[in-house]
Amino acid sequence: MELLADPQVWLAFATLTALEIVLGIDNIIFISILVARLPKHQQARGRTIGLALAMITRILLLLSITWIMGLQADLFTVFDVGVSGRDLILIGGGLFLLAKSTMEIHDSLEGAEEDGRSATGRATFLSVITQIAIIDIVFSLDSVITAVGMVDQVSVMIAAVIVAVLVMMFLAGPISEFVDRHPTIKMLALSFLILVGLALVVEGLDVAHIPKGYIYFAMAFSVVVEMLNIRIRKRQADPVRLRKKLDDD
Repeated sequence: MELLADPQVWLAFATLTALEIVLGIDNIIFISILVARLPKHQQARGRTIGLALAMITRILLLLSITWIMGLQADLFTVFDVGVSGRDLILIGGGLFLLAKSTMEIHDSLEGAEEDGRSATGRATFLSVITQIAIIDIVFSLDSVITAVGMVDQVSVMIAAVIVAVLVMMFLAGPISEFVDRHPTIKMLALSFLILVGLALVVEGLDVAHIPKGYIYFAMAFSVVVEMLNIRIRKRQADPVRLRKKLDDD
């Protein structure tokens, strides 16, 4: 009850929830692209299970704060550069994102034509959920370390994670449908995931730290430009459709 009466706790909760939602954007995009390979009737369930796994992973990591902090200690050194458990997870997750995004781009542009079958038919529900679970660990680790640095109370962190994931569940459906309707947006999203994967690898190698804000800004700017292009193409297509309809009549 003391926590509920403390305005500082509410401020920290609101700030952390907003931050968790922002940090979860790449997670939503990754899940949206993966579940698009499933049959239509399985996509909503895939998104829900994927985000539920993200929430469970983050809560379990928050309850293992001591272990999380231990991940930042060096396990061994390579060429006088310390390598921690966190670095290994970031490098592995980043490489997985780079490989997966590149394969998705290939399948979108050439794979379906070469195989003569749709991308949807090649994915099983279990394989998609497994891939989501793997990348959830990487995204959750980054999110949890941020939360630990901002708030001291574990209960506040868990509450913020739950609210953030519920918001992401609400947004995941419209985002998935929008990405699925517009191939150019999907290409931008996959390019964004490649940037995120590269940033994870670079950070894991201790070469540099690339603030995600820069990546999010670049992505947002590209999406705004593409939204304008979509609007222009729609305006140009409407008169053409109208003339064709009049000719047919």
